[in-house]
Amino acid sequence: MHRLTAQLILWADLPEDSVLTRLSGIHAELAAGGYDPAALTARVNREVKRILDLSTTYGFDGNLWQNVLTFILITHVNSFSLTCEQRGASIGSVNRIAQADFEIFRKLFAFDFHELQEALGLDCFDILRNYRAIPKDAVMYNRNVSVRVQALSRSIAAAPDAKTVFALVTDHFRQCGTGLFGMNHAFRVLAAGQGDFTFLPINNLDAVTLDDLVGYDSQKAALRENISAFVEGRPFNNTLLYGDAGTGKSTSVKALVNEFAARGLRVIELNKHQFSLLAHVIARVKSRRYRFVIFLDDLSFEEGEAEYKFLKAVIEGGLESRPANVMILATSNRRHLVRETWRDRGDMEHEQDIHHSDTVEEKLSLAARFGCSIRYDSPDRALFNRMVLTLARRRPDVRLSDEELLALANRYELRHGGVSGRTAQQFVNSIQGDRS
Repeated sequence: MHRLTAQLILWADLPEDSVLTRLSGIHAELAAGGYDPAALTARVNREVKRILDLSTTYGFDGNLWQNVLTFILITHVNSFSLTCEQRGASIGSVNRIAQADFEIFRKLFAFDFHELQEALGLDCFDILRNYRAIPKDAVMYNRNVSVRVQALSRSIAAAPDAKTVFALVTDHFRQCGTGLFGMNHAFRVLAAGQGDFTFLPINNLDAVTLDDLVGYDSQKAALRENISAFVEGRPFNNTLLYGDAGTGKSTSVKALVNEFAARGLRVIELNKHQFSLLAHVIARVKSRRYRFVIFLDDLSFEEGEAEYKFLKAVIEGGLESRPANVMILATSNRRHLVRETWRDRGDMEHEQDIHHSDTVEEKLSLAARFGCSIRYDSPDRALFNRMVLTLARRRPDVRLSDEELLALANRYELRHGGVSGRTAQQFVNSIQGDRS
């Protein structure tokens, strides 16, 4: 294996912690001799566990070794895969280099672990080649990734030559892109210090759509139009969803992922304490073909917090223009995002001056960076009742009459924060099972 991986060119710089890199190192020690069998067995077992963990995360079964190789092949970002993502298959000498790498992967697909297993008294790789996974409804995994990887893995395994593998993989890059962005739709950011970070896929996103959000028709229409313009490459605005708690602002963002992902939308969630990474995140994604929404949930700033100044400069106002494939989308309970106090008006030159003070203008300028501001108000009683009935009727096991549901809901909301979409959903959850 180590002789094969040493010949890779485009896929040569796999991370040190890659399963393929580590297994290649293990085979190199096996070939050199003089190894400690117990220590080498422990290392093999760790890599087998990592294969099992990755397969559980993404719902792989069957030949896990080939599935993991396929996962490595299509998630590694290099000059060739990026070119295929942007413009389809390349032409020229790089194709010959890519086909040479694909021929090596074909050999790795059929790699015989017999020597390693015999030397250490193992049979784990035989099990991995014909693995029966936990039933799919018993695990949480990204179905989209699972289906794509396993289908491509089977096609590569059946390919008669590297030229066929080349066609299969470049077609995948053209349709889905390369790296994790090609197979996942939503991400968090994990900071690693000194401006370094990784994107963590969110696999358990709620399967909600904008149509599932009861009411707020004008808000949904405005949001859809702005996002449609964004994914279609038309002029768009950064977006602020503001208003009362529990009215569906964050739910709307989840719905956007589900509705527009097939059209190239990707969402990256960033919390307030990661704003120092915002420019780095934008730099990492601005050259990709996808449309990225940088999602700032529950955004607000208290007295003395100055992060909003950094955010303001990054969103709009610095020397570098905003990439056309990046939108900032924030949700907040505050229209102006930054807490205002009467003390902020203390630098007015004249008490009756018609101009706001400089401090107030500074704070309001952040909200002004969002050209699309959409307000979500708490529902009135009629809309709340419609929410309750609509949500309850989506649950076939809830068989209470409309009158019974509304009577219980009105009592429930008095003890749980008043009327809102969140309260309506929580009420329906509370009655499911014990009042059906």
